[in-house]
Amino acid sequence: MQECFSLSGKRAVVTGAASGLSHGMAEALHEAGAEVCLVDISPATSAAAAELGSSGPRVTAVVADLGDRTQIEPAFQKAVATLGGIDILVNGAGTITRHKSEEYPIEEWDRVIGLNLSTVFLMCQMAGRIMLAQGHGNIINIASMLSFTGGMTVPAYAASKGGVAQLTKTLANEWAGRGLHVNALAPGFMATTLTKGLVGNPEREPGILARVPAGRWGKPDDLKGAVVFLASAASDFINGVVLPVDGGYLAR
Repeated sequence: MQECFSLSGKRAVVTGAASGLSHGMAEALHEAGAEVCLVDISPATSAAAAELGSSGPRVTAVVADLGDRTQIEPAFQKAVATLGGIDILVNGAGTITRHKSEEYPIEEWDRVIGLNLSTVFLMCQMAGRIMLAQGHGNIINIASMLSFTGGMTVPAYAASKGGVAQLTKTLANEWAGRGLHVNALAPGFMATTLTKGLVGNPEREPGILARVPAGRWGKPDDLKGAVVFLASAASDFINGVVLPVDGGYLAR
């Protein structure tokens, strides 16, 4: 069984990976044996890569703003070039802003949809071309609880994550028979920078945690097993799945 979960010799690109959930997923892939390239807008990306790669397989970094359409392809090509190819793509980069829907600025709508959905599609498309040519590859998109529910005051985020779920299924329909595995992880309510408006909020937090059977916020380590599973041979007959990692939130 250990061989099923091994990523030895695999090459993974993980976006948004300088910190938070995406960094935790990059760490998990690295611990399972993969070489990893972290792609992030943060100036700390190179330092994060150096620390993660201080032992074990090689870890590299590409600093780029994936919300800028002109930077997406060059960043992807540089990441693939540094690794010498790509076997795994994790689309972890994302953003969120909060306003009442009747007041939501269209500029913020465009920015959130652009990074959370359009960039994900373009990264999948570019990785897909390479993976289809080589006959294998694993793409893992990051969906959300709001891929299933509507949320409040985050119309752009909810729309983008609903789109990620449907995009994942569409790509799986087209590519599963050609050697690719396209799935998504749907993190539950995680304590990250994206939920800082909710953690400790006396109006929102009690209602959220009351619906989580596990009784706590999630943390980056909670995604480690799931991302390795979807990146490895252990999930070879799984395609088009949006896998909740939510402490039971959807079951309540």
